[in-house]
Amino acid sequence: MLLSMRRAAIFVAALALAPAAQAATPTILVHASAQTGAAPFHVTFTATGDAVSYHWDFGDGNSAGGPVADHTYRTGAFTATVTGTGADGSTQRASVPIKSMSLSLSAPRKAAAYGAWTTFRGRLRPAIGRTKVELYLGDRRAATGSADKRGRVRVRARLFRPGNYQLRWNGITSKAAGVQLRPYLHAVIAGTGQLHMPLVLHASLRPAGPVRVEIWRGPSRVVAANYLRPVVLSLGTHHEAVYRIRVSSLPQAGFVIAQRTIRRDVYVPSLSLGSRGPSVRALEARLNELHYGLRGVDGAFAEDTSDAVVAFQKLHGLPRTGRVTSVFWHLLLNASVPRARYPGDHIEVNKTRQVLLVVRGGQVVLISHTSTGATGNTPVGRWHVYSKVPGWLPDGMFDSSFFVGAFAIHGYPSVPYYPASHGCVRLPVWIAPRIYQLDPYGTEVDIYY
Repeated sequence: MLLSMRRAAIFVAALALAPAAQAATPTILVHASAQTGAAPFHVTFTATGDAVSYHWDFGDGNSAGGPVADHTYRTGAFTATVTGTGADGSTQRASVPIKSMSLSLSAPRKAAAYGAWTTFRGRLRPAIGRTKVELYLGDRRAATGSADKRGRVRVRARLFRPGNYQLRWNGITSKAAGVQLRPYLHAVIAGTGQLHMPLVLHASLRPAGPVRVEIWRGPSRVVAANYLRPVVLSLGTHHEAVYRIRVSSLPQAGFVIAQRTIRRDVYVPSLSLGSRGPSVRALEARLNELHYGLRGVDGAFAEDTSDAVVAFQKLHGLPRTGRVTSVFWHLLLNASVPRARYPGDHIEVNKTRQVLLVVRGGQVVLISHTSTGATGNTPVGRWHVYSKVPGWLPDGMFDSSFFVGAFAIHGYPSVPYYPASHGCVRLPVWIAPRIYQLDPYGTEVDIYY
């Protein structure tokens, strides 16, 4: 009888324990009001099921309780997870991914040129792989670009309007980036500047707008006026003169001021040793601007002016006469500083052109006419100044800088326009001290054809 009662108790206990052993975990469904949006991104989460309590982990370090929860996300990609707990303490989880997007735009730091291609940059975060983005000015699309797999945005656009530009992607908009434009200012002088020949200023603005023109003839301002239409002004050429012309755009909303300054000389076309006056001064000023060696800008066509003219003629393939012609003037007014062949600080000797160039930081800073070996024996190559002798030597060399063997750069009383030395690099005596100061011990000397 006792054994039967013990067996019955065990069976009842087993029945009592059976529901707990077989209890199912709660069922949970999670819903987000939206999964992708612009930061700060507000999301309402709703959990449904048969759990009796809910706990939310929003994935950014914040949490909340209850079947409904609200949260605002900063920029980034997150996973929101809800944990439901049943009446018996069992739990179940459900998750939903969230992307809180931001789009930034960086406009050019300086004013963009009107009608020119301009690059905008930005960032799409979090990155979602390669995707198309659009650049807008107000409601008007200006260009289309792309974001790379890291979210970096690049858009190129030709700009014809100033204003606040924005990037857009899937309904997400960047903050506005203000862009100013620089109008295209066209200002040129037609005519050579030769005495008694036509000389005309042409100026216009794009987009069309008013311009201001100021003209100085020597020290006197002869024109100061605003023009609403393209400008065509004739300049007097009956006397030698120096014109300085300043053309500026007038203020317009969204545009910066564009300005150009032009100098033009009215000159006597033919000049040579002994000439004097404004034309010679204009000649010397231009040669000095291009770094041809001169004693100074004094308006007197002396030996130094002639040597500078010869150096220019050599470099530009003109007859080596030392005299100025209208062809010379045309080339001079349109010339630029010649380029060095090698970078760094050094001296170059061009045997073909018979000129010496002093180079600093890869830029030509001084040009002199020279004469190398009559037999072509001036050694080609890269050398270095190893000895310097100031003053005169018995054979007529002056301020000598030796770069290999008995070969030196030095001044000499006679410097023909062609190769005529015994092998050294001859310079006019008047410029030799200046070169001597610019080629200290160890100076690199590059000699080439």
